Parts: sequence; structure tokens; C-alpha cells
Amino acid sequence: MSAEQLLARAGRGRSELVHGEVVAMSPVGGSHGHTVIKLGGRMDAFVTPRRLGKVFTELGFILARDPDTVRAPDIAFVSAERLGPVIPVGYIEGAPDLAVEVLSPDDRMSEIQEKVREYLSAGARLVWVVDPQNRAVTA
Repeated sequence: MSAEQLLARAGRGRSELVHGEVVAMSPVGGSHGHTVIKLGGRMDAFVTPRRLGKVFTELGFILARDPDTVRAPDIAFVSAERLGPVIPVGYIEGAPDLAVEVLSPDDRMSEIQEKVREYLSAGARLVWVVDPQNRAVTA
């Protein structure tokens, strides 16, 4: 499946595309959702008045083509220089400048490490892995 085909399926539940294969994602739990909104809100409160770029949640980023990989970090920052004046309607080509993954109890560390490698290989400047249970962030 391509990134464009995945985008056309919007509304069929949370999913990502890994090497052309759809990977279903379950809805997040309370701690995860609360952490995302609190951290994302604080990031946006810093970024927006300074016009540094935009902060997003669950936005798809096309990290590879042929076969396509589309990942949707829990929180992402894209600089104003990269984004330009108009926010795209669809996915963004390339990695965010900052990708934030918030751990859920069912996450496997090998899967999180794979995502981190993919973000960095596609050009992310920084990746945070947030562990709400232990109140820790790994950059």
C-alpha cells in the first residue's frame, strides 16, 4: 500500500504504514492521552508565540518510499522553515524536526527503537521517548 492509499482510508481507525503494510494501532489509554495533551500543549505554548513552526499530534510523516512507511508520532514539531506558510492537508514528506513517542503499557521496546531509527534515518533532528509511568524522557 502507498502513503496516498493509506490517507484515503482515513476514518477507519488509527494505523501506520510500515514498508507498505498497514499496522493497526489501538486507541490510547488515559495516562498516555493525558501526557500527550499536557506535553503538546506546553510545546505549542512555547513554539507559537515565537513563530518557530507548528506542533502536531498524530500527523502522518512519510519516512520512506517504495515501499512506503508512514509514521504518526504522538507529538511532532516541524520548523517554520521546513513547513512554509501553509499546513499541508495530507501527510508531510520526511521526518518531523522533533518526534515524540509516549510509551503505553503494551509498547515493546524493540518497536519503539525501530521507530526512533526510522525518524532519525529520515532526517529528524531529535526524538524523545517519554515514559509517563517512570516520569522519564530519553532523547
